[in-house]
Amino acid sequence: MNPIQKTPMPVRPAGERRSSFDEVALGYTPDQAAEEAARCLHCKSKPCVQGCPVQIDIPAFLKLAAERDFAGAFEVISRASSLPAVCGRVCPQETQCEANCIRGIKGEPVGIGRVERFAADWQAAQGAAAAPQTSPGKDAPRVAVVGSGPAGLSCAGELARGGCSVTIYEALHTPGGVLVYGIPEFRLPKEIVRREIEALKKQGVEIVTNAVIGRSLTVEELLEEYQAVFLGSGAGLPRFMNIPGETLKGVYSANEFLTRVNLMKAYRENSATPVRRPKRVAVVGGGNVAMDAARCALRLGAEEVSIVYRRSMEELPARREEVEHAQEEGIRFRLLTNPVEIIGEENGWAAVLRCAQMELGEPDASGRRRPVEKPGEFLELPVDCVIMAIGTSPNPLLAGTTQGLETQKWGGIVADEAGRTSLPGVYAGGDAVTGAATVILAMGAGKTAARSILEDLKKKV
Repeated sequence: MNPIQKTPMPVRPAGERRSSFDEVALGYTPDQAAEEAARCLHCKSKPCVQGCPVQIDIPAFLKLAAERDFAGAFEVISRASSLPAVCGRVCPQETQCEANCIRGIKGEPVGIGRVERFAADWQAAQGAAAAPQTSPGKDAPRVAVVGSGPAGLSCAGELARGGCSVTIYEALHTPGGVLVYGIPEFRLPKEIVRREIEALKKQGVEIVTNAVIGRSLTVEELLEEYQAVFLGSGAGLPRFMNIPGETLKGVYSANEFLTRVNLMKAYRENSATPVRRPKRVAVVGGGNVAMDAARCALRLGAEEVSIVYRRSMEELPARREEVEHAQEEGIRFRLLTNPVEIIGEENGWAAVLRCAQMELGEPDASGRRRPVEKPGEFLELPVDCVIMAIGTSPNPLLAGTTQGLETQKWGGIVADEAGRTSLPGVYAGGDAVTGAATVILAMGAGKTAARSILEDLKKKV
C-alpha cells in the first residue's frame, strides 16, 4: 500500500476507446479495492461524511472493504444511497467527500468513489443484488414522484424504505432521467442504471413512463390521488448564446445531441433518430456535459473535435479526470476563445465558427476571473457541427400548469432546505430547484425531501 498515492484506476487505452462506447474505467480488482480502502485513517470526526450529500458512513464501509467484507461494505453504502454503482462512477468525489479526506493533506485522498463502485459491482456480480421482492402495506401512504432522474430515484428509494407506496412518473419512454439520456455509455453503462432501477422496483416502487406531468396529468390531479408529490423533473431546457447562425443545420444543444446518442443509440447503423456524423466539431462550454458531447462526437467518427471555452484551463469546471481522458483521446482545447457567430454554407449547414480571442480580467461574482475580449482578434474554425453545452434550466411546463407553485425568475422551483415548496403537500429537489448540478447533489436533495415527506405524513396520522 502506498500511503501517499491512490491505487491507480485501470482504464482502456486511449487509442482503443476513441472509436468505442465501451466503459473507459475498468474498475478495481478485489486486491486493489482492499488496498485502497486500507489507506483510510478512520478519523474520529469523519470529515469525509460531512462532504457527502447523502451522508454515507464512509469510514465504516472502507473498514469492511479493507477486511475484504465487500458484502458488508455494500450494505453500509446502501443504507444511505439508492444508486451506489452510479455514484461510484460519476459523482465528483474530489470536490465532496475526498476533498475533506485527511489523507489528502500529505498526498492523495482515499479513492472513496472507486471503492464504492467496486463494492456495488462486486455485489451485483455475486447475484446478491437480487434482493427479495417487497411491497408496501395496504394502508401505506401514497406518494407520487415526478421524474426518474437522480433526485426522483433517491427520493423514491428513501420513501419506500420508510414504508410508503411510491409511483414515479417519467416523461420519457425509459426511466433514469439524465443518467440515461445525458451521461454517455463509456462513463456510465446503461445496464448499471437499469440494475439500480430494478432494485428500486423490488422495493415496491412503481414506474409509469411516457407520462408528462403538466400534460398527461397535472400536479393538482396527482394531489387528489396521492398524499404528497415530489417534483424532481430536472433541468432539461437547453440554453443558447443567441449569436447569429445558431439556427443553422448542424447546430445542436448538448441535450439534444446526447439524448440522440445515449438514449436513442444514434451511433448505431439505421438509427431511427440519427445525428449527422460530423468531421469537424466544436463544442462550446467547459463542463462535464461539454466533455461528454466532445467525446461522443469523436466516437461517431469526427476527425477533429475542439472544446471552445472562454476562460483558461484553471477555470474549466469539468472534472479533472474527464478533462484528462478527453486530452488523451485527442480532443483539442481552444481556451480563452468565445464564439460570436456561426457562418453557414449556401445549403444552410454550419461551416465556420467565428470566435473572439479573450484574456482574463478581474474576478466576477463567481470568484473566477472575468473573460474580456481582445479588440480585433478573432479565430475562425472550420466546422460542420457545433454543440452548445453552456447549461440548462428547468422546463417551464410544471410551473406553467401548477397554480400557486412559486418559482425563481430563471425557472427554478422555490423550495426550502427541507424540500418543501409553496404548495402544501408538494416538495421539490435536484436540478428542478437548483438548475443543472451534480448527480449526488440531486440525490441528496431527493433524500432530504423524502425525509420531510415522511415527517409530515406522520404528523397527519
